[in-house]
Amino acid sequence: MKPPQIAVWSRLLWMFLKVNLLSPSGPASIGLLYEEAVGKIMTEEQFVEAVGVSNVLPGSEALKLAMFVGFAAGGVPGVAAAILGAALPPTVMMLILSVILQFFQHEDWLQKFVAGMSPAVAALMVMVAWELFRAGSKKVSRRTLFIGGLSAIALLAGLPSPLVLLAAGALGVILFR
Repeated sequence: MKPPQIAVWSRLLWMFLKVNLLSPSGPASIGLLYEEAVGKIMTEEQFVEAVGVSNVLPGSEALKLAMFVGFAAGGVPGVAAAILGAALPPTVMMLILSVILQFFQHEDWLQKFVAGMSPAVAALMVMVAWELFRAGSKKVSRRTLFIGGLSAIALLAGLPSPLVLLAAGALGVILFR
């Protein structure tokens, strides 16, 4: 028996509120959203597809993921619930943070604080990338390593990430026949 639609919409709202409250950074939130969504409201394949699509399209990754997941689970009202849950926490946090940063903007410790956070953000992004690589590749093969390596080289060369994702997808169609 399917749960009532209002329960699905409430779950989407709560899920995106929780993800965006516990993990306010974009890449880090993908890992938490994976834990919240996969097996509960969508399959792992749907999630990997959602992340891929959200990286190809322009705009905020968090909002695109909310729209994709919200629509998959609850249709158009699900999109509204997911977007509200995704947009509310960062909006409120940014308003509060803006007021605080205006007050401390010329303090030396603030620049040192930001410099100290940068390596941790990079580590979070690497961990999320590894989880997505494992989730998208049932079995790591030479072909997946080839596509991953070629993609890394293209990104390091400065190619736009949407172009690299489209090219990797096209290469996947060719190599995984």
